[in-house]
This record gives sequence, structure tokens and C-alpha cells, in this order.
Amino acid sequence: MASAEPLRVVAQRLGSLPPPCAHCDARERNFCAALDPAELAELAKVMTEATLPPGGVLFHEGAPADYVMNVTDGAVKLFKLLGDGRRQILGFRFAGDFIGLSAGADYSYSAESLTEAKLCRFPRRKLDAVRERFPQLDRRLLSLSIDELTAAQEQLLLLGRKTAEERLVSFLILLSQGQVRRGQTADPVVLPMTRSDIADYLGLTIETVSRTFSALKKKGLIELQDTTHIHLVDRDRLEEMASGLA
Repeated sequence: MASAEPLRVVAQRLGSLPPPCAHCDARERNFCAALDPAELAELAKVMTEATLPPGGVLFHEGAPADYVMNVTDGAVKLFKLLGDGRRQILGFRFAGDFIGLSAGADYSYSAESLTEAKLCRFPRRKLDAVRERFPQLDRRLLSLSIDELTAAQEQLLLLGRKTAEERLVSFLILLSQGQVRRGQTADPVVLPMTRSDIADYLGLTIETVSRTFSALKKKGLIELQDTTHIHLVDRDRLEEMASGLA
């Protein structure tokens, strides 16, 4: 009997959520996790849901930053186009991640879906009004902003101080850790992005990425189950390589 009580309480709590939130698997990881069911109902009034196909544009760099978004399913890439036409991938976002928050009036980067992606969209001005009513949202958004800063610092380390092999291994480990945070298995690592996307994120050429995957496979450290699933055969060794200890 003792073990049944928490389940009953959880069922009551979920049953009281507004319809879009009650069926959201990513809610506990999104910024709206700071709100109770009644507060969520207020937030849901300013929210719209959207589904994008692979390659769908969420927003373009330089466009008015009118919306912020929760990713509730799928994967998204963030990138900037450089003056010479090259592309720099800034990061990848998955279910539970929050994107589009800008310090200025315009978006400072572009966002595009890698897979079919589901989003909750919030008009920026209306969300600001909700934030004034529920200050706990600001604390949650600050926490998410710190996470983004940490990710940006990790990318700088990848680009500036690591070899090509260390960059790719670190990337695979980070993706694996992200899967665990989202309640998924750590292995195999799922790659919704292309080899070109990986190259543009790690500051490598696509040829170097392909050669490095082959080298890691030859060493018996990974198995390429297919183009999107990587089995980490010797995780301990890979983690040593990612930390620069190997």
C-alpha cells in the first residue's frame, strides 16, 4: 500500500494540468517546470503549438525576436552564417530545451529542425507579462541561461584546445550524457545531425570527421550501427580521451 500512494498523487497532479502540458514528456525539463498546474494554465493561454518537418526554419538570424520556444520533441540546430559564406553551428537542442531568448530586439542566430520537431511557441511580450506575475520563471530561465553559457564554454574548449579525435569523442560523450538527462539510454548515441553539421560544430572538415569516425572504429572504441547510431564500445577509454588523459 505504501508504494501506491506516490503514484496516486502523481496521477492527480498530472490530471490537473492543462491539455497541452498533461501530455508533454519534456515538461519537467523545460522552463515551465517552475510553475504549478494553475500557473501552467495561465501560461498555456499565451502558447501555440507547432510541428516542423526536417529542415524547417524556426527563425532566421536578424529577424525580429518575437517568439521564444520550448522544444518538446525532436532535434534542432542553431547556427550563424559568417561573412565569407561559411556556417558555424553553435549547438544542438533537444526535447526540454528552450530557444529564442535574445538580449536585443532581433535573433542573434538561426534555428532549423534536424528531425520532425514539436515546439511550444510563446509571444515574447506576452511571456514577459507572465514572467512579471510568476517570478519563479525568471529563476528557471536564469538556470537555463547558465546551462547555455556552460555549453558555449565547452564548445570553445573543443575548438581551441583539443585534437580532432578528442573533439569528436567529447561530442559523442556530451550527446550520450544529454540522452541520460532526457530519460533515455546512454548508448547507442543518436546522431540526428549530418556529418557536415558535426564538422561545422567542431570546426573540422567533413572529411576529417569521416576519417576520425573510421579511426575510432578501427581502434575498437566505437561501432557504427548505422549513420545515426553509434555504439560506444569502450566508454571508459573514450571518456579518458575526451578529458585529455589518454
